[in-house]
Amino acid sequence: MAAVPTMRRRMLGAELRKIRERCGLKAEDAAAELSWHPSKISRIETGRSGLRVHEVGALLDLYKVRDEETRTGLEALAREGKRRVWWQPYNDVLTPRYLDYINFEAEASAARSFETTLVPGLLQTPDYARTVIRSLKPERKADEVNALVEVRLARQNAALNREDPLQLWAILDESVLHRPVGGVATAVRQFKRLLDAAELPNVTLQILPFGAGAHAGMLGPFVILEFPVQADLDVVYSEGLASSVYLERDADRTAYGRTFDRLRAAALDVEPSRDMIARRMREQT
Repeated sequence: MAAVPTMRRRMLGAELRKIRERCGLKAEDAAAELSWHPSKISRIETGRSGLRVHEVGALLDLYKVRDEETRTGLEALAREGKRRVWWQPYNDVLTPRYLDYINFEAEASAARSFETTLVPGLLQTPDYARTVIRSLKPERKADEVNALVEVRLARQNAALNREDPLQLWAILDESVLHRPVGGVATAVRQFKRLLDAAELPNVTLQILPFGAGAHAGMLGPFVILEFPVQADLDVVYSEGLASSVYLERDADRTAYGRTFDRLRAAALDVEPSRDMIARRMREQT
């Protein structure tokens, strides 16, 4: 399966497509002018293919873009796409689909998450994460599991504690609070982590109670990742056992956005949600 493009590649491609269309050039004609493969422009504009800085310059010359600010900005996007990132030391234990997701999350400004079974990765404690990883990937060696736990903690720090932190709105089905993951001590620390996270100004946490009955999210968990520059670059992410799906069509984004709004309306408000988590924590002791 082809890798999902990183956010910066998608932004660069979208801008180059707009410029080309303003010039009235067809993609295949632009490729021919530069002696490129006919499909290269299409792959660039959808973010499926990266670009070197000199290739960006060649395209901008072809499109007769003289504005220095525009040229500098687009060339910077190409350059930043190759910058060293915090997860590079873990490339040997990260699957391509996990790398894709980390790339997206690192560029997102907000995330709306609905979970039916697990605490979201951004809110997991080390012990909880270790238990989950061992259960989902029993073939992993101990040092690989430890590395994946480190990645999860680094993700949390990078997303929630950066200068402009990710705005996370998480809705958890009540079943998440009742599923034993690890021992009592692990459960207590995880509940405490949820309560602490709920106090962060960039985190909104709600519980969807059993009393809500049938609900809009019964088909499974999902995450909507939102980006600061263009709403049409937002994606919906749904993870499966063997594969993951990224949905980018307007109709899909709209459908999942409405579903999240229905779940938000059916869930407990923030304070009652905290009360339920605190009650479950007390029940463990």
